[in-house]
Amino acid sequence: MNRLARTLRMIRFEHSVFALPFALAGAWLAGRGLPPLSDLAWIVLAAVTARSAAMAFNRILDRGIDAENPRTAERELVTGVLDLRFAWIFTSVNAAVFLAASFMLAPICGWLAFPVLAVLFGYSLLKRFTLFCHFGLGLALACAPAGAWLAVAKDFQSGWDIPLWIGGGVMAWVAGFDLLYAIQDENFDRRAGLRSIPVRMGATRARALSALLFVLAIALWAVAGDLAELSWPYAAGLAGCAGLMLIEHLILRGDRLDRIPLAFFTVNSWVGVVYFAGLLAALGWEG
Repeated sequence: MNRLARTLRMIRFEHSVFALPFALAGAWLAGRGLPPLSDLAWIVLAAVTARSAAMAFNRILDRGIDAENPRTAERELVTGVLDLRFAWIFTSVNAAVFLAASFMLAPICGWLAFPVLAVLFGYSLLKRFTLFCHFGLGLALACAPAGAWLAVAKDFQSGWDIPLWIGGGVMAWVAGFDLLYAIQDENFDRRAGLRSIPVRMGATRARALSALLFVLAIALWAVAGDLAELSWPYAAGLAGCAGLMLIEHLILRGDRLDRIPLAFFTVNSWVGVVYFAGLLAALGWEG
């Protein structure tokens, strides 16, 4: 139990909130309201275990890099507080549960879970090869709304493109906040030969690109809302999301790198919650 607690702390388990609201959004849209409770339970289990497997794999893969970076040198696998064997077991078990939960939802979900798992694991490698690694992380989280929609619909029925628009917005949003997060490691990544947009373009341009990606995210979510014919509470939710994204940038004005955890782990974590609340209110309004 001690090792499990340390592993959950290592992967910041509480931040599963980033992806879960968008998975729930896909499920609610497919059912046009509360999905079957059995489907909902398997969706939540799949979303949580998928993120847990991906985060643990990332920590395993990056432990050598983390040891050299002063910001991450105290992580559990670096200091030896958590042993590597247990981390591998944790990763494997969560990946297996994710696959099993996907098959419980529908055969098509189960088979598509394999390429999704490849994306979830593959993004950890990208910063070694491409500056577009931020979009790899975005793609990993963007799978959530489409996967949950398919989990409830069980097939590619009418409206299957709507969660893709939501996923596109998630990809832009995630890439945008990951750009801000990567600014704090710009100098280290450059010395270590790692690739990122801040390394190539500098912090100022990375911030500007992040702002553009946030605007794109809101625009793509607006298209999804229009296609789904969602009423005004959805638009209010999008306005709330836009406000939170603006606050993130305001917090980081003046190269305040010490405020990145506040922007990333506190303000940004509310974006998905506010988005889902707006969607729920819109569906409730039409009911």
